[in-house]
Amino acid sequence: MSTSRILVVDDDPQARDLLQRLLGPLGAVSQAAHPKAAQEKLAEGSFDLVLTDMAMPEPGDGLKVLQEVKAHLPDTPVIVVTAFGNIEGALDSIQLGAFDYLAKPFDVDAILRVARRALEQKRLVEENRSLRQHVDRSALVGRSPALLEVYKQVARAAASNVPVLITGETGTGKEMVARALHNRSPRSNGPFIPVDCGAITESLMESELFGHAKGSFTGASGARRGVFEEANGGTLFLDEIGDVGMKVQSQLLRVLQEGEIRRVGESVPVKVDARVVAATNRDLKERVAEGVFREDLLYRLDVVHLHLPPLRERREDIPALVVHFASRHARGGVSPVVTSEAMSRLTAYDWPGNVRQLENVVARALALNVTGVLGPQDFPEPIGDAPKRLTGLAGDMPSLAELSRRYAAHVLQAVGGNKSEAARLLDVDRKTLYKLLEASGAEAES
Repeated sequence: MSTSRILVVDDDPQARDLLQRLLGPLGAVSQAAHPKAAQEKLAEGSFDLVLTDMAMPEPGDGLKVLQEVKAHLPDTPVIVVTAFGNIEGALDSIQLGAFDYLAKPFDVDAILRVARRALEQKRLVEENRSLRQHVDRSALVGRSPALLEVYKQVARAAASNVPVLITGETGTGKEMVARALHNRSPRSNGPFIPVDCGAITESLMESELFGHAKGSFTGASGARRGVFEEANGGTLFLDEIGDVGMKVQSQLLRVLQEGEIRRVGESVPVKVDARVVAATNRDLKERVAEGVFREDLLYRLDVVHLHLPPLRERREDIPALVVHFASRHARGGVSPVVTSEAMSRLTAYDWPGNVRQLENVVARALALNVTGVLGPQDFPEPIGDAPKRLTGLAGDMPSLAELSRRYAAHVLQAVGGNKSEAARLLDVDRKTLYKLLEASGAEAES
């Protein structure tokens, strides 16, 4: 495990030595006596945390160190420490992206607490960026051996036109796999038409798939093309194929054999050119044994078989999925951070609803969270522990004022210190923004 690198910048040698002793257990601590020395240290390599005094002899001060770090190491948190605690200095440092602002004389516990939090944020930012890089390379999210095997099969099958059958539990992402097949195929410029066969009644299924002529049945006031014709030149995704009735199954078999359909109420066949990808959460061989699914249709559909494993069998994919969904459902364009404890809880849960359930849980947590940091308390039991943490642990929980201050500072940092933009995202005026940033200090004085 790599050791964190920490830089302490202060013109007082006793203060530097004290901070080095305090922070030594957290990593390798380097010292700089002034901003220029700090600049030289920063040029030598990266740091995971910088603590800087605010008031130092010319040239420069703590804000200059902060600006230098943010210009060259934007992900490195900076804690500003000063004997001159004033709101103007606090606001300036926060506006420039400081992680936190502490006053001398040193509160040992406070410095250690804030430093640990800052290092954890740095680690999470790096981990989340790595996960996002994986997410961005594919519509399929994850790098587990089981999912990598699916990737390989998708790559092999994409170039052909043969039917594909995707199996897996509800919520495992079968439509995503179907879209990946389409996007990597020569048909990618054509349409991708998904159909949920389980949501269409038997009486309407025939018309939905094959279209109908005007007056062919009650309510058919005009002619209509079916999804097979709409998918010409592209891919037709038939989800929950196991729910289709026997009559329509025989018509599907004809389409797969002959490449043509007949609209309801017409006798003239219509040629179609759509690749069929079907999916089911049922065991179709059992359905065949029960006499409710045609064996010859199963053979026609199951030319290439892709099985998508449940999420509990590929837990190593959960962190990447959490980051993916957190980015998708983030509010105000500010990417949230998921704590390591929360990620451990999410990874340990069995997810009976699979990927779909995970996305819903992350979206719900973000909708109710105002801090930009998701912890175990943001997730329902049995995943998280919100009810337990509200009992007997009040001393370990930040106040509402402190949470508001952290979130305001988080938003301000995310928009590069633009106070007008931060106020707009928070839906407050600039005066209220200043009050939010002052909240924890005012609370401490009262």
